[in-house]
Amino acid sequence: MTVQWVAVASFLYAEIGLILIFCLPFIPPQRWRKIFSFSVWAKIASFWNKAFLTIIILLIVLFLDAVREVRKYSSTQVTEKNSASRPGAYEHTQMKLFRSQRNLYISGFSLFFWLVLRRLVTLITQLAKEISNKGVLKTQAENTNKAAKKFMEENEKLKWVLKNHSKDEENILETENKKLVEDQEKLKTELKKASDALLKAQNDVITMKMQSERLSKEYDRLLKEHSELQGRSEERRERGREGARKGGNEGGWEGGENELPALSSVLLPLYFY
Repeated sequence: MTVQWVAVASFLYAEIGLILIFCLPFIPPQRWRKIFSFSVWAKIASFWNKAFLTIIILLIVLFLDAVREVRKYSSTQVTEKNSASRPGAYEHTQMKLFRSQRNLYISGFSLFFWLVLRRLVTLITQLAKEISNKGVLKTQAENTNKAAKKFMEENEKLKWVLKNHSKDEENILETENKKLVEDQEKLKTELKKASDALLKAQNDVITMKMQSERLSKEYDRLLKEHSELQGRSEERRERGREGARKGGNEGGWEGGENELPALSSVLLPLYFY
């Protein structure tokens, strides 16, 4: 056997061994899933698809080469058998035909088992996942059944309590309903009082606002009059000073002095109000 066919035969034996190991009944799928989840497989996962396709291509090429060899030596078998010049040619051709058929079987089964091996690993992983999900669902179902039984027991207890204490509970419920109705009426009365007080306060605010506007207008008017009277008093002072200089009468000055205190007595209460 040449080197490549020795390698293909070794690869075939390794595939058969792996398939037998995967088919062992005492190794559960969960164990294989843990093995497949190692960090080593995660590192080579990116190269796995490329390596898988590369091996398939190589095995297909070797398989086609073996088919070609089988057809070649099968067609030359009759010719060598009828030839009398070379007595050992027929046995030599039979040997090469046997080798080409052997290589055909090796490459074909290697390709077949390689596809089977990949499919087997996928199925084992899916089976382990389904078993894990089944365990989780089973636990949830058991918890749900326990909760349902607990609720049913509590329901039965409540029914028994209601049957034994129905009259007392009815009286208690009637009393509580009456109390709730009275509280509702009280709340309605208090709510009505609060709404009336709020409306009254709003009206008072509006009234105070109107009074404030009126007072501000009155204050502005009196302030204007005060400024006019002050101007007049200044004029009378000037006249009084001129009259004093000329020896005239000081009556106009005294009249202006009396008007200012009167106006101030009106403005000050309005300001502090």
